[in-house]
Amino acid sequence: MSEVVYEETATMIAAGELQSFVPFGREHCRNHPNAFNLQLRELQPASELWSSDGAAGLVGSLQEVSLQERDRECWQLRKGCVGVREEDVEFEEELYTAGNVVVWSQGSRTEGSNVYKAFTVDSPVQQALWCNFAVPQNKKDEEEVEQTVCIIQSSCVNVHTVTGKDFISPLPFQVLNVWATKFGLLLERKNTGTDSQLSPPGEPLPTIFSMLHPLDEIAPVVSKPAGQFEGSRVQYVSDSTMKIVFSCCQPSIVVSYDTVQGIHSVWALRKVTNDERSTVLRCPAEPVGLMASGFLASHLRNISRLDSPGGSGATGLGPGVGTSSPLHYSALHSHQNRIITSSPGIHSRAHSPSISNMAALSRAHSPGMAAPSFSGAARFNTSFHSPSSRGHYGLLPSSNSSINETLVVPEMEPIIPDLCMEQLWSETITAGCHREMSSQASKVFLTSDLCENYYLCFLVESHQQLRCVKFIESNDASQLIFASVTTIPAKDAEPLQNIDAMLVLEACGSLVLYTGVTRVSKVFVPGLLSPTFNLTNHISQHSTLLESISTPSNAGSRHLQRLDEAVMPSPVSGPRGPNMKHHEASFLDDYTFQQATPYIHALRDSVCNRVTLELSSGTMLRISIPEIATSELVRKCLQAIRFILPKESAMKVLVKWYNIYNAPGGPSAHAEWNLFVTCFMSLMGYNTDRLTWTRNLHFEVPLSPVIAAKKARPSDGGSDEDWDYLLGSHYHRQMNSQSVCGPVDSSGSNTSVTTDLEGLSSASSPSCPILKLDSSAPLFPHIPALFYVLHLLYQELQLDELQRGRASSLVCLLQQLARDLQLEEYVDLYWRDYPSLISGFTESCLIDQALIDKMQRPSFLRAEPPCVFSWLSSCLRGQEIPPFPCLPNICWRTRLLVLSYALYIIGDENATSTDVSKYLVKLSAGQKSHVSEPHYRRQSSVKAKVSGESLAEQLVVWLTSEGFTLKDLESVPFGVALPLREAIYRCREQPCSDWSEEVCLLIGRQDLTKQAHKMTLAKSKASVGSGLSLEPPATTEADEEEDGMSDIIQEVTGLIWSQDLRVQEVRRLLQSSRPVRVSVVHLPEVSDHEYIEEKENKLLQLCQRTMALPVGRGLFTLFSYHPVPTEPLPVPKLNLTGRGSPRNTMVDLNSGNIDVPPNMTSWPSFHNGVAAGLKIAPASQVDSAWIAYNKPKSPELANEYAGFLMALGLNGHLTKLATLNIHDYLTKGHEMTSIGLLLGVSSARLGTMDMSITRLLSIHIPALLPPTSTELDVPHNVQVAAVIGIGLVYQGTGHRHNAEVLLSEIGRPPGPEMEYCTDRESYSLAAGLALGMVCLGHGSNLIGMTDLNVPEQLYQYMVGGHRRAQAGANRERHKSPSYQIKEGDTINVDVTCPGATLALAMIYLKTNNRSIADWLKPPDTWFLLDFIKPEFLLLRTLARCIIMWDEILPNTEWVKSNIPQIMRGTFDPSEDINMETMAQAQDYITAGACMALGLRFAGSANSDAFDCLYEFARTFMKIMSFSGTAAVQTGYYNLQTGLSMILLAMSMVMSGTGNLKVLQLCRFFHKRTGGEMNYGFHMAHHMALGLLFLGGGRYTLSTSNSAIAALLCALYPHFPAHSTDNRYHLQALRHLAVLAAEPRLLVPVDVDSLKPCYALLEVTYKETKWYEETTVELMAPTMLPELHLLKRVKVKGPRYWELSVDLSKETQHLKSILSRDGVLYVKLRAGQLPYKDDPQGWKSLLASTVNHRNSGVRAFKPEAISTFTSDPALVSFAEFFCKTSEGMKHREDTLVLFSAMLYECVTQECPEMLPTYIAIEQAVGALRRGDLLQTFPLWQMRLVVELWDSRVLRGPTNRHDALLTSEFLPVMKNLVDVALDSWLKDNSLVLRSYMRGEVLSKNAQSIMLACFLVYRSIPCLRNTHTQLEGCTSLGDLLSRSRGLGIPLRDLLRLQPILLGSAVGHQTLPGFPLQSYRS
Repeated sequence: MSEVVYEETATMIAAGELQSFVPFGREHCRNHPNAFNLQLRELQPASELWSSDGAAGLVGSLQEVSLQERDRECWQLRKGCVGVREEDVEFEEELYTAGNVVVWSQGSRTEGSNVYKAFTVDSPVQQALWCNFAVPQNKKDEEEVEQTVCIIQSSCVNVHTVTGKDFISPLPFQVLNVWATKFGLLLERKNTGTDSQLSPPGEPLPTIFSMLHPLDEIAPVVSKPAGQFEGSRVQYVSDSTMKIVFSCCQPSIVVSYDTVQGIHSVWALRKVTNDERSTVLRCPAEPVGLMASGFLASHLRNISRLDSPGGSGATGLGPGVGTSSPLHYSALHSHQNRIITSSPGIHSRAHSPSISNMAALSRAHSPGMAAPSFSGAARFNTSFHSPSSRGHYGLLPSSNSSINETLVVPEMEPIIPDLCMEQLWSETITAGCHREMSSQASKVFLTSDLCENYYLCFLVESHQQLRCVKFIESNDASQLIFASVTTIPAKDAEPLQNIDAMLVLEACGSLVLYTGVTRVSKVFVPGLLSPTFNLTNHISQHSTLLESISTPSNAGSRHLQRLDEAVMPSPVSGPRGPNMKHHEASFLDDYTFQQATPYIHALRDSVCNRVTLELSSGTMLRISIPEIATSELVRKCLQAIRFILPKESAMKVLVKWYNIYNAPGGPSAHAEWNLFVTCFMSLMGYNTDRLTWTRNLHFEVPLSPVIAAKKARPSDGGSDEDWDYLLGSHYHRQMNSQSVCGPVDSSGSNTSVTTDLEGLSSASSPSCPILKLDSSAPLFPHIPALFYVLHLLYQELQLDELQRGRASSLVCLLQQLARDLQLEEYVDLYWRDYPSLISGFTESCLIDQALIDKMQRPSFLRAEPPCVFSWLSSCLRGQEIPPFPCLPNICWRTRLLVLSYALYIIGDENATSTDVSKYLVKLSAGQKSHVSEPHYRRQSSVKAKVSGESLAEQLVVWLTSEGFTLKDLESVPFGVALPLREAIYRCREQPCSDWSEEVCLLIGRQDLTKQAHKMTLAKSKASVGSGLSLEPPATTEADEEEDGMSDIIQEVTGLIWSQDLRVQEVRRLLQSSRPVRVSVVHLPEVSDHEYIEEKENKLLQLCQRTMALPVGRGLFTLFSYHPVPTEPLPVPKLNLTGRGSPRNTMVDLNSGNIDVPPNMTSWPSFHNGVAAGLKIAPASQVDSAWIAYNKPKSPELANEYAGFLMALGLNGHLTKLATLNIHDYLTKGHEMTSIGLLLGVSSARLGTMDMSITRLLSIHIPALLPPTSTELDVPHNVQVAAVIGIGLVYQGTGHRHNAEVLLSEIGRPPGPEMEYCTDRESYSLAAGLALGMVCLGHGSNLIGMTDLNVPEQLYQYMVGGHRRAQAGANRERHKSPSYQIKEGDTINVDVTCPGATLALAMIYLKTNNRSIADWLKPPDTWFLLDFIKPEFLLLRTLARCIIMWDEILPNTEWVKSNIPQIMRGTFDPSEDINMETMAQAQDYITAGACMALGLRFAGSANSDAFDCLYEFARTFMKIMSFSGTAAVQTGYYNLQTGLSMILLAMSMVMSGTGNLKVLQLCRFFHKRTGGEMNYGFHMAHHMALGLLFLGGGRYTLSTSNSAIAALLCALYPHFPAHSTDNRYHLQALRHLAVLAAEPRLLVPVDVDSLKPCYALLEVTYKETKWYEETTVELMAPTMLPELHLLKRVKVKGPRYWELSVDLSKETQHLKSILSRDGVLYVKLRAGQLPYKDDPQGWKSLLASTVNHRNSGVRAFKPEAISTFTSDPALVSFAEFFCKTSEGMKHREDTLVLFSAMLYECVTQECPEMLPTYIAIEQAVGALRRGDLLQTFPLWQMRLVVELWDSRVLRGPTNRHDALLTSEFLPVMKNLVDVALDSWLKDNSLVLRSYMRGEVLSKNAQSIMLACFLVYRSIPCLRNTHTQLEGCTSLGDLLSRSRGLGIPLRDLLRLQPILLGSAVGHQTLPGFPLQSYRS
């Protein structure tokens, strides 16, 4: 091979971007107030202190600092991580350490550095590094990576995460070095030399430890050395001669160095397998003196675990792994006394009281709440201060050391290793080669070369060599196989990651670039002389003039061609001849060339392609090494070349190209392609100076490829080199460019010269011997393969609008290769694509036949060229198609679109999975390295799951999984993209509710995207708020905020109740923070004193109401507030003062004029606290610290805080309260706090059977304690709360022991000492309720409880009878009867009946068990009726009805049917009937039935149920208003109780709906304050009000079993008589109603404006036995019915995009939407207005088309567009292209057309089609005007028409699916047909001459001809003209053309010409043309 062409004499490249480098942290530290800074200041001379140039001053001062001071400064750089910043800017991060400060800064090229975080620690920093820790997520195996900075000090490691968590992990030993790995930190223990005496004989201590998370224990690492014999057993790494020199995350390896043998080894780092773990932990034969070390282990274990809530619970294996393992935390410290002295801080913390329970806290918790915990704290303390000195210093095992035996043996708990190092490779030492041992590598790094080989390089400074070990990943990615070692002489080296190269500093001081182990070139650093430049006067005449030295400022204008080291002009000794004039002072004056010339002394800190040079003078320069290519096209070509060539050839080409491209003064970016072509062709053996078009490339870049073809060329005959040289000269170039810029015209002046030469050149070129290929060129044998891959690349570029311009450059190269390889059809294809361009090229180079055989013709190179457009086209026509060739990794688009068509058009469901090979053939290449299929997917999280979905859905999901986005779709040519757009359009109409975010983005449903996004957000973190800016409007009055109800979302309530101000009215009724109005008329006879008393008595009455309000307020504001973690929760005051009417005087109860009950406000303030706490939404972020932080200072607020705790339990936040704090609260012994806490904790752990909570509750229930335990004095109410707590924690579990105890507790006797005599009723009721909850809904199948006879026992409690013998543990307690209450041996029914009744009701809830229900029937004789309290009749009726759940009907007949027959008939006056009994019984039974009705239809807003209840309420009120007989008979109290229950039932049914009638009733009762209206009734009425507006209308009640149980507890029909009354029912239980609330409000939110709006929903109910499947329409925002009743919820059109949520599959999706404020994102359709602006729908764009059929387009005014669509692109389109303006006057038709397009797009709901419409119009227009230069638009037109045809052929039914539905397409199609037909008529000769294969002239005709051939899909007929011409008839023609695949209608177009040649020139009658113009 001729050296001249292919080998540069000495290559050199220029580095760019020279900057001086100073670590940013140093600058920052100067201004940082710490000790290091002060030292620097003192050392600086005063003059320098004020020097303006900070850096210079600092460097100076740094040099003065003593050596060890400077050693403390270090830094490292890395490429910026995405997690840290949002934008995609490429930036660098620096971590700088000096003294006690660590500075983490970031900076990119565009902006300066800035501090990201800075840390200051207490002691000097030994090391700082970045490390990523994996935090396992709670549910699955997935791990979340936390980015952190670890700062190592002598005694501890500080870990700071990016998210702001801080950890401090104490170190149990001195650390030599720390390494970041994939799993966490590796720690190397410093070898102190005293190991030998500490460790047991034969068992050295481990030296390498791992820490997987700052909260985990530090564990030793085990190793698995390579080796065949027993030495390869797994063992701890305890070899002190092994030092780690490098660690890496990807692949996870560690490099170590053996100090004795001088060998480097590579180890794979991975998690330990279970076998290895057990191998290491198995017990040795006899414990080798482990006593002492075990003793230390306990000690170290505790120290190391100070901050670790992970505790021993977190270690992987159970306690029984092995009691004395080879390693415990043995004497890791050198002396024990060091431990004691080294860190007094740690030591003192070890003594804080410990709670072993804390060890169970998971590491997922925030470290802020971790209490110090360790396993053996108590033992540890005793051992620590042992009196015997032996324990401290006698560490050798001794037989008589008592302390060791007693203390140590139980502590032998082994430490379980986490990581294992498996040896992969070691250096082999050859005796001859390295006589002296090689020293430790000073630098290790990974690098790769341009052909994707990977190397591990380590720099051995003692030998001044870089050893590069090549490694390959084996098939399972876990194993690495290490191959050959190459050594490169080097003084220093750094990898350059993103250009696959490394920079090597050679011993002589010059910089050399290597890729892998291939030397590329020297690197010339402008402005820095390499020490090897010989400064002799040696300017040869060939050397290029040095025009200017490139500094970064003028780098663009470099013209240095090549720089030979030998001929570098010497600025010192050479005569400054004329050629030196450019030098100015650029680098002469900067450096005086004395011997002290600074030279490069080291390299450091490489990031991407930038690296820092350290000069011998101490300054640092940062340079960047240029990339291999900047133009996308060149980069792609290089990729393709690399793919197809064998590795060695590929490497040569790439290196060669790199040198040419980056030679000093190399080309600017736009000349890059020309340079590439020249380089590439000369490597193939072309002489580029001889080919005219390549020669032109040497000139300035032509303005366009079209002009390039038209440049004047000399004849090829007699030119010689001087002439060429002149043509290449600068002068000629300038002269030439003038003509190039002249007007270009097909008949213009500058082509006249060439036309006559063209014939000559084409004729003479074959005989010209000049144009031959050099067969010895390196790429010559590979030309066919290279041609083919570049052809495929060309096809790929055609599919990308943005890259298509580059395709025309590529096509010039391709046509040359195709001509020379004599591939006619390829040339024809290129000519068809770019007719004007290709017909200008005529030259071809001759290749001898012998040489052609030498070329390696790959099997895949076929004669017919693969063309992707024709493949897609035949796909649309439904023809058979061969698989299309594709380059893996490079032709991403080709693959995607081919498979998309296969899936969607051909309809092959497996096209994308199993049948890929049917449609794609993958080229295999010389380079077969891991191009496995998944390797080149764009990563995306979507899994394409194929079910019976439609093809469109499958296609969209698959495209997304391939990483295809809308942006990609926009750049797909419009014809190719149409099927994809159609599929997307179909999916947009009926999307699935469970698609991922990316799919929704692709189909353009932002509403769904947003929904999906919220989904994922909620999974990862509880999102605060719903993302809506639903801030309440700022209220004007200052006092309004304090009522605690300001957080109700106004925007939503304003939509739900838009007509009135009912929400404000509710706020007014429920506010308790302002004084009440006390109006008492001052009668003249009343004295002033009496008047004041009267006012105060009136106030006392009003206060009964005020004190009851908070219960209702809690329900009203339920879950409406997200607290700020830094502020305490605002609790509104409970204001019990009043204002007198005339003069607004204060009225106060504390004046002493009247008697006020003691403790009157204690329970109301408890309720007030609950109401405040219930505002907190469950999704808020609340932690233990915040709960404690809210603790009030003043003791009088303790009750409020108790309520607050209960509320936190009800909304689930109490689970976060640390056990420690719970313990604290309970030990205070404050009764209210205990009640609130017990109920809260139990509600939060509802139904979990949590053991720790059970213990907590059992302490407060004597019956659950063992009989011998000490009697605890637990207040009665606390016992009640604890019993209910047991019910809640064991809800629905049917737990036998608890059921048994609770059953006996219902009938608990008062006890001998009267301990249980007060308020017995509430305890018995609580036991009954709890029993009901434990066995909730189990009915008769209570497993394992048959012997308890639960129902019978309960029946007995209900009706009375003899008491049974007490069974179980507590019988001793109740042996003796009470001394004061005479109960005898019968059951006291008054106490036990309510509890037993409700227990039966709950156990048999919804079971429809008639036999049990019959027990609960009211008695049917008068005699028996007298024996039952009327109140109990209410309970029995209620219980009976909810057992017979399915029989409850919402009508008055059903309610009355519960009243026994005897009360309903007419009465015989002779009978002695107690009318009072009858009236009371009737009313109570009615109330009970109404209550059951309320529970059955709770939250359903069932109108029948409501009407029925409302009627009864009216009846009761009528009775009350008559002061007649009935009211007297029943009694006011009884009537009021019944009425309250009916009111509550009504508000349960209408819960959350804010019904006006119920609100009016509530308001009516709110005003009644006198008479018998006591505290309890007020509580009932305001609870009803709260339920009616539950959660501000966002919540409603559920009817699940658990909800019914909660409601029974909360709405127990006996309300307290006064505020301290807990006799019958504990007041705190009223709040349990919250447990029945569930969010069911659906709020549509407009995705564009993010405002709530109205939308029409269609809700479909499942079929039940009461009704068929029904569909109702609701206007959202609305309450949904219970989800289990629904089949489907759908947002209906036409205003909004439809969206259907199918609930028959799963309800989880909808539940999660509802739980996040019910936000359902909806998207307005174009041309529609929201319901608020246009309630009737008369203003919409489509409304105008109703009356006149077709006037839609005409009536459409472009100005009106803005009212119909918010899309800014469409609005501006209307503005600029659819309005008449001055310039557009003459284009009226275009305006009309554009308006029509816009109208069509908006009404058809596909605005994204507008560009397609315009493109079609443009293409057709260009064709008709005849100014097309390429046939690309016609290809697209053809694809559009073919898609449309295929849709029409399927029948009219499918037409509405197609996107182009209007008349637009047929019109356009017709225009094309007419244009082509008329051309054909006039120019049939041109077509004929083409078909005969004659050479085409280069004129407009050839362009039209190409258009005709492309559009009519006529294949290359050069070889077939003999067949077709001369046909005699149409039939003959058809039979002959069968194999060509020409569509029939296109063949008919050709028919006149083909047949005409035989028949003469008469044309056939014109009918076929007309008939086939479909």
